[in-house]
Amino acid sequence: MALSARNLSLALGGRPVLDAVSATFVPGRVTAILGANGAGKSTLLRALAALVPAAGVTLDGSDVAGLDPRERARTIGYLPQDAAVHWNMRVRDLVALGRLPHGGGGDAAVDAALAATDTIALAPRTVRSLSGGERARVLLARVLAGEPRWLLADEPLASLDPLHQLQTLALLRAAAGRGMGVVVVLHDLTLAARIADDIVLLKDGRVLGSGTPGQVLTETRIAVGYGIEATLVAHPDGPVIVPRLPI
Repeated sequence: MALSARNLSLALGGRPVLDAVSATFVPGRVTAILGANGAGKSTLLRALAALVPAAGVTLDGSDVAGLDPRERARTIGYLPQDAAVHWNMRVRDLVALGRLPHGGGGDAAVDAALAATDTIALAPRTVRSLSGGERARVLLARVLAGEPRWLLADEPLASLDPLHQLQTLALLRAAAGRGMGVVVVLHDLTLAARIADDIVLLKDGRVLGSGTPGQVLTETRIAVGYGIEATLVAHPDGPVIVPRLPI
């Protein structure tokens, strides 16, 4: 049942982006993909969703790129970092587009997705009337309405206020608790340490570390991966990672 990348190398526009990346993602767990800007995080996520041509990505042992497109869309839900919405449609209609791989229908799934993302009150509004954070939550609802087995989300917290960041983290944890595989790109190391069961840390397109947050998010690996010094402070809710400003 795993989603796996094996010795995945990929160049885009003649530039190497991923270099022999191997990682396994397990249903029922949240995996955070971390790394500095340009490390290859978004490209890895897109490769897992078969949105870029890449050999070595399998789902349950089958080549992801070889799956029937409709079946792949029902199985893998992908939330890009900045999804454009080209029509000023009602929010509920936009969320209902997540049901297209199933042939439409699924009002209950749409209602559940709106509730999970705290967007029920936004349902009658149009997309262009939304703030950036509201739109981000609506687009997540569209993915969830498709009831995928896998959720691949690229920086879903980027434009959210603290309350909705925490609600989204709780949503992702709950989805994993129901057996969904969740793979999420994050920049906040403290939030990643709190939400993730597993972490894949990339640097220059290679895996710098993989394992549990405690195994990967060490002061040494943070220094190598991000070029900063950081202190890990113990807290009942999980470690707090405090970057130190250079003097």
